Amino acid sequence: MAASMFTRLSRLSKGDDYEDLEGDDNVEMDITDMYRSLGKAVGRGQADNASSYSRSEQKASGSVAPGDETFTVQECIDQIGFGKFQVKLSILTGFAWMADAMEMMILAILSPALHCEWRLEGWQEAFITTVVFCGMMFSSSIWGSICDKYGRKTELILCSVITCYFGILSAFSPNFIWMLILRGLVGFGIGGAPQSVTLYAEFLPTKSRATAVTLVEMFWAIGACFEVLLALLVMPTLGWPYLLGFSALPLLFFSIFCVWLPESARYDMTRGCYDKALHTLERIARDNGKPMPLGRLVESHSHNVRRGQVKDLFIPELKITTALLWIIWLVCAFSYYGIVLLTTAMFENPDGCHGTDVKYNPNPSCFLECKTLTTKDYTDLTWTTFAEFPGLFITAYLLNKIGRKYTMAVEFVVFTVFVMLVNICTTRALLTFFLFVARAFISGAFQGAYVYTPEVYPTSMRALGLGTCSAMARVGAIVTPFVAQVLLKESAYAAISLYGSMCLVASVASFLLPIETKGRDMKDSGLEVTKSKEGSK
Repeated sequence: MAASMFTRLSRLSKGDDYEDLEGDDNVEMDITDMYRSLGKAVGRGQADNASSYSRSEQKASGSVAPGDETFTVQECIDQIGFGKFQVKLSILTGFAWMADAMEMMILAILSPALHCEWRLEGWQEAFITTVVFCGMMFSSSIWGSICDKYGRKTELILCSVITCYFGILSAFSPNFIWMLILRGLVGFGIGGAPQSVTLYAEFLPTKSRATAVTLVEMFWAIGACFEVLLALLVMPTLGWPYLLGFSALPLLFFSIFCVWLPESARYDMTRGCYDKALHTLERIARDNGKPMPLGRLVESHSHNVRRGQVKDLFIPELKITTALLWIIWLVCAFSYYGIVLLTTAMFENPDGCHGTDVKYNPNPSCFLECKTLTTKDYTDLTWTTFAEFPGLFITAYLLNKIGRKYTMAVEFVVFTVFVMLVNICTTRALLTFFLFVARAFISGAFQGAYVYTPEVYPTSMRALGLGTCSAMARVGAIVTPFVAQVLLKESAYAAISLYGSMCLVASVASFLLPIETKGRDMKDSGLEVTKSKEGSK
């Protein structure tokens, strides 16, 4: 099913260009070549003919004589198009997202179980979640450096092995302190997972990129749903240690499958390995059954653009956009992970109204008084997790229909309405419906931010812009457990209203974004942004 969906992407006609996904502030990359070689001529021959070009010609491709036929990595991928190679890469990348989604989703299941078994207080439950995001924040720049020095493939294998290893070890945690240490190290490994989408995007044709990257996110939803179903089977009989162990195994399989994964051709070009880059492109052409362009492979001119600095994010043309995006990303992570944690927290809420039939003691003196998640709780959690799918498809439609910033604004408003409805003391079925809709639209808003941000920043500061926005998201993720798991037990109305209020602010921020990127040409430098702004006056 997933394979057929991605195959159909090659037949979609999209007018929006898209580039540079999920960059880190230390990851320097340019997915879409902004400068096209003047002497380019696209051939119609077979892919095998391209292999006849000598390696010496490739190594000398830094200088281009007048009239030479040349092509860049992106031009080659655009001609080859979306085919069998990208379908396989989509599945492999999606598998990585699925595995990491399982590690994140388990946070909503682990805390209620440990609350009873280890007699944890509310702040201790929250800290088990927070420490994972702290590990992610600490490791982001480290993984970015590894990506630059040793390649995307090496980084993905390394971070997957680390996440798997410490995920399995955390199943043997004897106490709260060891759980914090090991889950923090799991977070350290997860911090490198977004580079799988970075590598994926570097192999996508320009016209297919926005749709393909949006739809590959469905694997995150699949992973989240699978984790809840796994918990439904494992938790009542085997308990949380087995759930932690089983949840870590998919990353081990991903590491093994990475043997097939090629290194990014763009990365090889930036390192001067023209032979390897050409070999990778020829492999893609063979898999897709398409011809290689005629001529010699050359480097894109855009990599010579000066790398951005933090102060560049606040040039007059971008300072408002940067400030508003920081708010949007913080609220997205705060609310998305908040609604995930809030769902299970509501099911064990002691007020006898929000999700429970009777009141109970949230700090029991004996084990028999402690309420753990029941089979019904896991079933309802599964339904709310399935909300990721409609949210994803609604967002994919709205992004190209009404634009990026209005999509985010609308989805934040819908989330606010339905999360506020959770304040009503109502039936369990209606509560689950409210949480379902709220989760669908906050996941969609988060995806909208992932699409908009790389498009609005020029190449010279795109990775930096994404990195700072990602850092703000992790701040929101670090704070949200103390609202969803601590404040909720003191006042459910205060916790729920806080999420609604924050998303209302984010909807205003989205509406006030000064630039709409739908149908807008990508820029390479801040100077181009300035000229674009002046030309529009």
